[in-house]
Amino acid sequence: MEPTQNQATNQATQNQVIRVLIVDDEAGVRELLKDALRLAGFEPQSVGDGMSALTLLRTFTPDIMIIDINMPLMDGFELVERLRKIGNDIPVLMLSARADRVDVTRGLTLGADDYVTKPFGLEELVLRLKAILRRSHPVNGLDSAITCGPIEVDDLSHSVTFNGEVVELSPTEYRLLHILMENKNRVLSKTVLLDDVWGITFESESTVVDTYISYLRKKLHRDGFEGIKTIRGVGFVIQEPKKP
Repeated sequence: MEPTQNQATNQATQNQVIRVLIVDDEAGVRELLKDALRLAGFEPQSVGDGMSALTLLRTFTPDIMIIDINMPLMDGFELVERLRKIGNDIPVLMLSARADRVDVTRGLTLGADDYVTKPFGLEELVLRLKAILRRSHPVNGLDSAITCGPIEVDDLSHSVTFNGEVVELSPTEYRLLHILMENKNRVLSKTVLLDDVWGITFESESTVVDTYISYLRKKLHRDGFEGIKTIRGVGFVIQEPKKP
């Protein structure tokens, strides 16, 4: 799924163009990502291997990098490890061909900021890039706060407010709300939420998502706001209130 026109417009209006370096040995993937990122208002460059990336970084400083794990000569793990050892703290989103928790854990331990499993949706990838940038570079024109109606989530202070009043959430409630807010007006399946919030990557009949959705509703559905919706048979979404 390609980024929507609204997303492209919103990103393009930021004060600073965000530069992205794509490191992937598949030419088709590089071109696909470059097209999607340009549409979303980013300025992408790409190389086909880790050594080329290290060479380019001598003269080009991206705001964020997308690095594939499985590459010849120097894989994504080694590239991230080398970057962190020389003090390079550019945020990294890793691409993994396998939904293997060992790969994911290794990448995050070495210093990656997040990961996306192939095949991935382009809209999801763009959203994850923006989330990383909000956490890593809030001064680069990317607001650390996300709003939906009366709710505001601020990632810098790790706080949630409802019409300016602080709402106390558990870490899991916060993570679930944050993911819903990042994907405002977009339905997320229970499978996606189980993976992102609880790390459950296998088929599960768990009702934990439903339980925590009910917790959020108890704390945030008030003063006429009922934005957390269940889309039966599909998943959950948080929606902006309709304007009167």
